[in-house]
Amino acid sequence: MPRVGLNTAKVVQEAAAIADSEGLESLTLARLASELGIRVPSLYKHINGLADLHRRLAAIANESMAEAIRGATVGRAGTDALRACCRSYREFAGRYPGRYAAAQRAPDPNDPDQAALHKLSGELTSLALNVLRSYDLVGEDSIHAARILRSAMHGFVSLEQLGGFGLPTEIEASFERLIDLLDAGLRAMAAQGSTPTT
Repeated sequence: MPRVGLNTAKVVQEAAAIADSEGLESLTLARLASELGIRVPSLYKHINGLADLHRRLAAIANESMAEAIRGATVGRAGTDALRACCRSYREFAGRYPGRYAAAQRAPDPNDPDQAALHKLSGELTSLALNVLRSYDLVGEDSIHAARILRSAMHGFVSLEQLGGFGLPTEIEASFERLIDLLDAGLRAMAAQGSTPTT
């Protein structure tokens, strides 16, 4: 039976629930319509297809993740901020794996349909750069560092979600050591960048 008062927000909320519980690849328009008790053509009253749905999921993911990281890192700097940022990132990815997956593709800044998503993605980047600024990393060094940080976090959480860590050693300890390595590496980058050349 069709749901009363169905709107775009509820459609996206249901899509997020499916993606988080079953995986983003399981989210199809047919699957979503069935869950909502409507026919696929009725979805187009609320969304413009699967690509639009993915963009909307990415938007709520970026917004929620930015809010979580902002709350975790406010008033912190250096190693303390880095550790809070990394833990918050991992916690979000683990709690909302489908939304997290939808948010991994960088939005096209030249596509007007992705303007809002581009802005939200920029907020996440700004938060990462704020954390890195406390390491005295600026300019291109901060961009390289942000990419390294994201790659390390994405690699870890993706392997964790896929069950890729089969050895008996405690995963939590490995994650904390990863943060320690990132911290040491960022400090080394900053020191290298501040060394005068002859």
